[in-house]
Amino acid sequence: MNILARSFFAICIFLGATVALAQIPPTQHSNEISYISGGVGEEETAAILAEAKQWPLLLELSQIENGRGVWIFGAKIKISNAKKQVIFDAQADGPYMLINLSPGDYVLQASYQGVEQSRALSVKAGSPQKINLFWK
Repeated sequence: MNILARSFFAICIFLGATVALAQIPPTQHSNEISYISGGVGEEETAAILAEAKQWPLLLELSQIENGRGVWIFGAKIKISNAKKQVIFDAQADGPYMLINLSPGDYVLQASYQGVEQSRALSVKAGSPQKINLFWK
């Protein structure tokens, strides 16, 4: 009976650790805009991608290296509104970033290792979108 109890305890610890690994990173804020950044490891990536359907914007960040795409972290992301005011300014903690933007038109600026990109962005209510940002 003691062996059965220990086995059950070990299984519970293993399952608890597996669930903990699959948790989404904590929500952060930049100028009152909530965001989640991460995607390091398969479990965290799966959790973020599952959550993405509930967020207006998903950014996917990668770099072309030796002819292949590799995930990156550390990209600087800025978003400006139609009045050209920076309303979001954060650094990506992984290859994915979920951003809770209100519907409207924006300009997205992304910088990684001194190389900048800029994109016009239109967010519509109930229409989540994914933007892939690649650096060479």
